[in-house]
Amino acid sequence: MTDRTRFSHGPLGQETAYASDYDPGLLFPIARAETRAALGLKDGEALPFFGVDMWTGYEVSWLDEKGKPEVALARFRIPCDSPNLVESKSFKLYLNSYNQTVMPGPDEVREQLVADLSKATGSTVQVELERIQSAVQPVHGAQGENIDHLPVAIEHYHPAPQCLFVEEAVVEETLNSHLLKSNCPVTGQPDWATVEVSYRGPRIDREGLLRYIVSFREHQDFHEHCVERMFLDLSERCQPERLSVYARYTRRGGLDINPYRSSQAGEGPAFERLVRQ
Repeated sequence: MTDRTRFSHGPLGQETAYASDYDPGLLFPIARAETRAALGLKDGEALPFFGVDMWTGYEVSWLDEKGKPEVALARFRIPCDSPNLVESKSFKLYLNSYNQTVMPGPDEVREQLVADLSKATGSTVQVELERIQSAVQPVHGAQGENIDHLPVAIEHYHPAPQCLFVEEAVVEETLNSHLLKSNCPVTGQPDWATVEVSYRGPRIDREGLLRYIVSFREHQDFHEHCVERMFLDLSERCQPERLSVYARYTRRGGLDINPYRSSQAGEGPAFERLVRQ
């Protein structure tokens, strides 16, 4: 069964009318277990990583009790061990269903977002909601050293873990690349990202790492599972003592998705915005 067939009953790739009234039924959960099975991860077993999916919503609006619009910036943290992720177009449609909905105030909006998203994902979702007038989200540069200048020859445009190898020296470093591109598994539309790889362990060959990152260029998968594939491949091929992989995808439909996977437990990174976001 193709991805397009599997998700044909959802909003992806369909012409969709925007709801003018609040409708939590627009949220379309997708079980993580199905895609993770392709990575050798069995449903019900402990995950080999910790992490969170960090979403930023730039188009959040509702009506106050006098009918005047309010606008806000929303930040969402969805645990990576939640049974489901939420398909991004359905997330957008759900947020837009607040546009003509009267709400008492931002606290009530946030509480409703927490309730609906926690139900859809099967886990507690953290939500921050900040009025635009007071919101601060400065643009930052990617963490670590950029490797995009390396003069590599590219032969693979589907995930190629064989590109990864290490040297004997043990190092602790963060490397980044702006050349990550993957594709939506249903529509085929390109998804662009900056990826940060932080680790301690045998030194990862930088040219091999860049070839590996670029090898996702024709790969079709959700953002979250691309990062999980990277984490697993780097863990297996490079055997680091500590590892985290953080992809900062550009926004689409007023949402950006930033999956973070790590060998260390913790809340994850702070919300920051890169220049393409």
